[in-house]
Amino acid sequence: MWRITSEGNGRQDFGSLRLEFQFPCAIAPASTFELMERGQPSKTALRVAMRRAAHQLLDRPPVLDDPVAVRLLGPEFIVDRERESHPVARAFRAFMAARSRWVEDRLASAVSAGATQYVILGAGLDTFAWRNPHPSLRVFEVDHPATQEWKMQLLEQAGLPPPANLRFVPLDFERRALAEGLAESGLEGTVAFFGWLGVVPYLTPEAFRSTLAAIASRPCGAQVAFDYALSPESFSPLRRMFFNALAARVARAGEPFRLFFAPEQLEEELRRAGFRSVEHIGSEGLNGLYFHGREDGLELPSPGLGRMALASV
Repeated sequence: MWRITSEGNGRQDFGSLRLEFQFPCAIAPASTFELMERGQPSKTALRVAMRRAAHQLLDRPPVLDDPVAVRLLGPEFIVDRERESHPVARAFRAFMAARSRWVEDRLASAVSAGATQYVILGAGLDTFAWRNPHPSLRVFEVDHPATQEWKMQLLEQAGLPPPANLRFVPLDFERRALAEGLAESGLEGTVAFFGWLGVVPYLTPEAFRSTLAAIASRPCGAQVAFDYALSPESFSPLRRMFFNALAARVARAGEPFRLFFAPEQLEEELRRAGFRSVEHIGSEGLNGLYFHGREDGLELPSPGLGRMALASV
């Protein structure tokens, strides 16, 4: 049965102004939660999956149409509509949906240009492989072995067998290199597209650079699309208070923020790694693509805490 666990609230004081941020509760099956504690898969992956599922149930039309999201979490998944109506919860849902939609749109363009392989780094509970509209596209999900074991349990419980064109790549980055794990899983030397969502802000600079180097060194070219966190030094006092509350919450969950960039700093990193072209998009651009004219008012706050990037070799 489902167990509801609080993710915690954040409170910050600024002069005479006090802001209290209430984050939605995490809802998880007790057996799955215990597995997560034993095997240490990503708790962030569960929160992201819950927000994607809530987006399917609450926001019409959905920015990301994902009929698998709710099913994967099981019939006991519950959405607290009052909490999910909070502006912070709506902003999180909007960003989770928009970033996945933007990456999948970039992927579709890459497939049209000849890409035949899609590598999802830090896949978590991503559902693209079960919604894949490209018959010739092979999908590789890369994640920590414990997270993949947990996902396979959820898939089995939901009656969702892995598609024939999906390969799971269990990889502990502390023990094996990305290129080695992908080669052993059958990734070919043809053009590949990499999706890397919800991972970069948690990495060390060394891990970020080594992953970029592995992608940029592919013999037939590659693209990588990912989200990144902006440097908090650039935030207004109000945005900085919200960021501090969010950072404290993820740190308590054992997955602290580590890596931040200004757009020009990120571009320098990418070009140094061997990428020839870089595209950035922030809240205003994503709102124009996916939220313009919505009757429910769902949109990304601008400026936001993060941005998207697409880098091509």
